[in-house]
Amino acid sequence: MVKDALRALEAKMKVSAEHFRKDLSRLRTGRANLSLFEDIKVEYYGTLTPVNQLANLGVPDPTLITIQPWDPSLLETIDKAIRAADLGLNPINDGKTLKVPIPPLDDERRQEMARKIKKMLEDEKTALRNMRRETKEAIEQFEKDKRITEDDKFNGLEQLQKVIDDYTKKIEETAAAKEKEILER
Repeated sequence: MVKDALRALEAKMKVSAEHFRKDLSRLRTGRANLSLFEDIKVEYYGTLTPVNQLANLGVPDPTLITIQPWDPSLLETIDKAIRAADLGLNPINDGKTLKVPIPPLDDERRQEMARKIKKMLEDEKTALRNMRRETKEAIEQFEKDKRITEDDKFNGLEQLQKVIDDYTKKIEETAAAKEKEILER
């Protein structure tokens, strides 16, 4: 029972940690990164569709992303969607492709991004604490219902803390790596 609860917790934490990593990858670092466009959607035949499903995206150099829509009539729509996404990007429309220069981050923007990473990390830690609390309550309920012994409860709580510590360390390392990447010049 305790092992099942811990397995379920680990599965939830894996999903949460992966989501956190993905969110961090979407932060602009001053280098061209196609993941910036994963959340940008454009209306196409009445359906909101991600840009990467409507066009070829390329990174010809570290400071430029090119977007070549399969339907050239979408150039203006994609351009507007990128500008509206508040990424600080200004696409250049040459009639066939959009060229999206990735401007270097200034010191103020770097510090702002570092603060955002810290906030994202705190939010993720809060989510982990909530998962820990739910699992702890479940383990304690097992003991109250006489489905496990008191020793099993304490062993389960000890294992729970190890799992939490491992995942906390992983997300802290991920956040620290991203912060270092942003603060580097």
